[in-house]
Amino acid sequence: MFKDKVTDIFFDLDHTLWDFDKNSALTFSKIFKEQKVEVALEDFLEVYVPANLKFWRLFREDKITKAELRYQRLKSVFDTMGYSASDDLIHMLSEEYINHLSSFNTLFPNAIEVLEYLKPKYKLHIITNGFQEVQDKKLRNSGIHSYFDQIIDSETAGAKKPNPVIFNLALDRAGVLPEKSLMIGDSLEADVKGAKSLGFHSLHFNAHKEKSHDVAPIIYNLQEIKSLL
Repeated sequence: MFKDKVTDIFFDLDHTLWDFDKNSALTFSKIFKEQKVEVALEDFLEVYVPANLKFWRLFREDKITKAELRYQRLKSVFDTMGYSASDDLIHMLSEEYINHLSSFNTLFPNAIEVLEYLKPKYKLHIITNGFQEVQDKKLRNSGIHSYFDQIIDSETAGAKKPNPVIFNLALDRAGVLPEKSLMIGDSLEADVKGAKSLGFHSLHFNAHKEKSHDVAPIIYNLQEIKSLL
C-alpha cells in the first residue's frame, strides 16, 4: 500500500512500540510495595489508565503543565478510590514513577521483528509527545534506539502532536517531504490526523480498540506493517 510512496517512516513511541500500559503497571507494582501503598493494583489501574489518557490529552492541548499532569493523574485516582494519600506521598510516587518507568522495557509483540524488516528499506524516526530524558531511556533500555535516525520529542520541539510545529521539525531534521513520509501511531487525533493534515501518509495502530474509521488504514498488530510496506 505504501511501498513505492514513502522513504521515511515516523513512529510514535508510547502505546505504539513501547508497551506503556504494561510497563506502567510493573512500575506501580514496584513503587506501591516500596512505599507501602495499600491499594489493589488491578483496581488502581482500572481507574488510572483512562485518567492518564485524559490528563495527557489536556497536557497535549496545553491546558495543564507537566507538573500538573504528574500530580493530578495520581491525585484524581486516589480520590476516586477513596484512598487517603497526602500531597507528600503523591509527589514522592510521581517522582519514583518517572525514575523507574524506563527500567521496564516490554515492547509490543513483533516490534523488533518489524523494525528489523523496515530498517534496510526505509529511514526510521520517532516523533513522541513524551519528555526527552524519559523517552531516551525507554529507547535505549529497550534496545531499539539504534534503529532510528531522528528522535523528535515534544519537549525539544516546544510543541506537542498534533501541532504542525513538531511534525515540521521532524521533516526538517529528516530532510524529507511529507508526501514521502509515513506516520504510524496509536492516537487518531495526535498521530494520524496531526500528520495527515500536513500531507503525511498515516497508519493507525489501534492499540486501544477504538471504533473503526476511514481516516487512515488501521492495524491491530505491528506485524501487519510488513504486508503494507
